Amino acid sequence: MKKYILVFFMALILGLISSIHPVYALNDTASSSIVMDISSGRILYEKNSHSQRLIASTTKIMTCILAIENGNLDDTVQVGEEVLKMYGSNIYLELGEKMTLKDLLYGMMLRSGNDAATVIATYIGKDQETFVEMMNQKAKEIGMRDTIFRNPTGLDDYEENYSTAYDMALLSKYAYQNETYREIVGTEKYRVEGEKLYIWNNRNELLKTYDYATGGKTGYTPRAGHTLVTTASYNGLDLTAVTLNDGNMYLNQEEMYDYAFSNYERITILDKDHFEVSDNYYQDKIYIKNSFQYPLTKEEQEEVTTLLSLTKKTKLKDGDEVGKVEVYLNDEKIHEEPVFVEIKKKRTFWDFLKDLF
Repeated sequence: MKKYILVFFMALILGLISSIHPVYALNDTASSSIVMDISSGRILYEKNSHSQRLIASTTKIMTCILAIENGNLDDTVQVGEEVLKMYGSNIYLELGEKMTLKDLLYGMMLRSGNDAATVIATYIGKDQETFVEMMNQKAKEIGMRDTIFRNPTGLDDYEENYSTAYDMALLSKYAYQNETYREIVGTEKYRVEGEKLYIWNNRNELLKTYDYATGGKTGYTPRAGHTLVTTASYNGLDLTAVTLNDGNMYLNQEEMYDYAFSNYERITILDKDHFEVSDNYYQDKIYIKNSFQYPLTKEEQEEVTTLLSLTKKTKLKDGDEVGKVEVYLNDEKIHEEPVFVEIKKKRTFWDFLKDLF
């Protein structure tokens, strides 16, 4: 087999250019912070993002996504004695009270109910210890290397949950892929009519003050300070922001989002529907299965190159992988996509005959 490499520049397909977000000189008030692109995982802004800190009730993002993935939202859950030990922010569940798992999740995420969180954890994990093991296992799977969970609530008087802004962005990015999660955290008001009437307003004020906010979770303890993990979408960009120990968290995150939306655009670098490469050997029969988009500044758009590597094969089947295309921003590889060949079966006399009947 003979291998050769062809370097070429792909045409960048530009999205709509935002003109409503001014560029901000950030005055970041958080001890740790980050803005991450949800699709690609690219960090658009960070400050001390790998510094371990207490995370308070943003812990409940993990509790929520685990419950969604491992439970039936329509299940009826009975409140057990675990609720008697809860303090701080609660939705005031009573011993023996029954509520669906779905309603408990809304109470936990909108009102930050510690009692709801511990009831959920006991129901899903059968006991608190097992559920905490599930939390740490999921954190490991997501890549949260600097995170340790010791309870499902974020209370830190006796047990401490530590993470980083970067790790919490990874968790938010992961949870955002789940439609049920997005629906819960994006809800501003929720009503439960069961054994008791509950009306919960979302404590995440960013949903009211920032037009592009789509959800998130607040947190506070005297030791952790104010913590906030949110998501926002504008002009094709879905972003998540994290601020830890930030007394001005809402305004700070608005400015962080405005900075990101003002400076970055989602650019289509590889388009699977318009992947055209002149090659005599494969005769324009190669293709890719996925498009690739990436957030770039205007200056960076001039620094993107693609490198196509193809391998000549004598025996080919339809769908064989015959190479790869690598995408570089300056000298850093940001993506790799396999390249396939299409081999159309030659039509026989019988194929033509079948078409007649």
